Amino acid sequence: MKNSSDLKKLTERPFELLLEMEKRARDAAAVSQEQSADDREYVGIGFRLGDEQFLVPRGEVREVLTVPSGVARVPGAKHWLRGLVNIRGQLLPLIDINHFFGGGIAANSRRARVLSVNHRDVPAGLLVDEVLGFRRFPESQRNSETPKTVIRCDRFLRGSFEQGDEIWPVLSLKSIVESDEFLNVADTGPPTS
Repeated sequence: MKNSSDLKKLTERPFELLLEMEKRARDAAAVSQEQSADDREYVGIGFRLGDEQFLVPRGEVREVLTVPSGVARVPGAKHWLRGLVNIRGQLLPLIDINHFFGGGIAANSRRARVLSVNHRDVPAGLLVDEVLGFRRFPESQRNSETPKTVIRCDRFLRGSFEQGDEIWPVLSLKSIVESDEFLNVADTGPPTS
């Protein structure tokens, strides 16, 4: 890279001086971007469904709530929709996400929590067995392959992170709440012949 004395030589030629300064700024920005790509960090919220642990991107969760006591059932809804809850004056559908994936019904334990989905158009609270807090991983360690899980949620997984002998599948809440399966909550019952 040229030093500042080289710039002084260009003071009599302002156009060339500006071109040189622009070139140096672009070179510096490119070096900075390369460094930041290696240093980027993935921050997710870890949670448990049954015996499996998962991550969701921090930006896809509005807040983590304790399980509300007053749940209003919704007649004619699929069984994985536990009902509606009132959170500070806003109605929020409460979804048993394990049951939605075809697993068993979530147990009501003291560790159970609700992940309020951060989605502009589809409000939802997802009932999980336990929230394990923030988990941080270098973005460079993301594995794009979808790990096998007991819970049938493969279509909503977006890779994973590995830490020691633990594998953390990344679950996309956005893809869940925008899926036709999720949006079709009416229980039409068994087909009639």
